[in-house]
Amino acid sequence: MSARPNGDVARLIEIMAALRTPVTGCPWDLEQDFRSIAPYTIEEAYEVADAIERNDLADLKDELGDLLLQVVFHARMAQEQELFAFNDVVDAICDKLIRRHPHVFGGGQSLDADGVNEQWRAIKAREKAAKQGAPPASLLDGAPLALPALTRALKLQQKASSVGFDWNDAHQVLEKIREETEEVAAELALPGASASPALEEEIGDLLFVVANLARHAKVDPEQALRSANAKFERRFHHIERRLGEMGRSPQAASLDEMEALWVEAKDSERTSKI
Repeated sequence: MSARPNGDVARLIEIMAALRTPVTGCPWDLEQDFRSIAPYTIEEAYEVADAIERNDLADLKDELGDLLLQVVFHARMAQEQELFAFNDVVDAICDKLIRRHPHVFGGGQSLDADGVNEQWRAIKAREKAAKQGAPPASLLDGAPLALPALTRALKLQQKASSVGFDWNDAHQVLEKIREETEEVAAELALPGASASPALEEEIGDLLFVVANLARHAKVDPEQALRSANAKFERRFHHIERRLGEMGRSPQAASLDEMEALWVEAKDSERTSKI
């Protein structure tokens, strides 16, 4: 089990090995295992996405380094158990990229982006069936429960769509959203509806269909929601700043006053785009 890294990656692997060396290594790093490190891996992936969203390319460099550290950390723990090493991870992804891009590396036919996606899914399905020795138990296999709910909803919808279980266009999805919204409203009208399991189910259905609308519109729902979060923060910060200029706080302001400042922030953003 050898690591055959090149360049600076070799230095990173050596540092990770030193951190994991018994007695002389770092006590915290030595205590970790795959399960304990997994949450940090997810967190670092989100921080990469956040740097991209903020268009902070200097921070993106740092966050990509942090994410690479997670890969090296997992590979080091696997190497200690004589399972695989960092180089095996690199070899595996290189082989996979070549195998799943026959239109580039195998002299296959020219494809557009949609054709490439369809080919990728077909090759992936064949690989999975071969690995398991039998067809998957369900078409929906491969959408891990650990994924954020919005991302997993998108994956489930994409898999169902691959066999035609889907709406024809975004307008039909929009009609379904109206239907789900009416069901939420009906549930809210019932006595004691707040936080009830039935209301939770209806709101869940609504969120699921909204994710489907984003898919039909070729919009990443995670990205769209991150942008909406950033917009909300930006406009609420405007409210806080303007109230501060008046010597006041949000706690002391009325809803009408804060709404007026929200509109002010919105108008200011619209003007700056012109």
